[in-house]
Amino acid sequence: MVSIIISSAKKELLNRVQKNIADSIGVVYEVIAYDNSDGAKGICQIYNQGIRTAKFDLLCFMHEDIAIETNNWGTIVQQIFANNPDIGLIGVAGSSYRPLTPTGWNGVGNEHYYINLVQSFKFLAKEKKTEYHNPSNQHLAPVVCVDGVWFCTTKALAEKYLFDEQKFTGFHVYDLDFSLAIGQEKKVAVTFDVLLNHFSEGNYNESWLGDTIKLYDKWFGSFPIDLEGHSKKQQIFIERKTFKLFLSQLAKNKRSIAIANHFLWKDGKFRDISFGLFAKLQFYVLLAWVKILLGLEVKG
Repeated sequence: MVSIIISSAKKELLNRVQKNIADSIGVVYEVIAYDNSDGAKGICQIYNQGIRTAKFDLLCFMHEDIAIETNNWGTIVQQIFANNPDIGLIGVAGSSYRPLTPTGWNGVGNEHYYINLVQSFKFLAKEKKTEYHNPSNQHLAPVVCVDGVWFCTTKALAEKYLFDEQKFTGFHVYDLDFSLAIGQEKKVAVTFDVLLNHFSEGNYNESWLGDTIKLYDKWFGSFPIDLEGHSKKQQIFIERKTFKLFLSQLAKNKRSIAIANHFLWKDGKFRDISFGLFAKLQFYVLLAWVKILLGLEVKG
């Protein structure tokens, strides 16, 4: 039995996904949907309402712009949690490395990420594609964080680690923050036994960037997190590439480059990885400042 919690922005999308759930889930379920078409409430607040309202022991949080293509996926979810008591959260996309630099669910240059979904596009003129990446060839791959398009946990854990609606009042990073919270006690994993079609891609705008910065300030003491055992060379490569992208995102969104410098110097962690890396990233910061002064583009 599964309680499904949805923050809805468009009634037609909600109606469509509710039919999809009814046709595909294969177990007793309830849908707890909140009309948030005016955007008055952040997703953390809505999800916490759903947690308190849910009557079943398994919870599934999902976007409404998806269609699940796996039949009897509710049974699959039940079996995962029943057979793996050490797992507290599952999703369909996630990364096994969380870098020191603010980023999305996967750092740039990290090949140890896991994803299984059909991606359609709303903002870009692209054909839909199947995104499948499973370097360890696992049915259930341990990760640090999962993407918020679809994820499941237990009601007991959700009640213990509620979404941080005080710090995150919008619609971003709730998934990463929740993953990190659950990960303090249980494993987080990507399942390759559930396939869904996501009808829109992520929108990495200024609001996303601001929330990502807040997320990193909150959890920075825990980073980096590496579940794969990357070599120092691989780690330096990921951190360097991700830091350069972060600089370009700051510049693009007209945020101060000093924010990158803040993380570079925070707790001496970059220097602990490699003083050479620290020096190179400091050079990138100075170069970005010069480019901005000269009106040039800061590229990732």
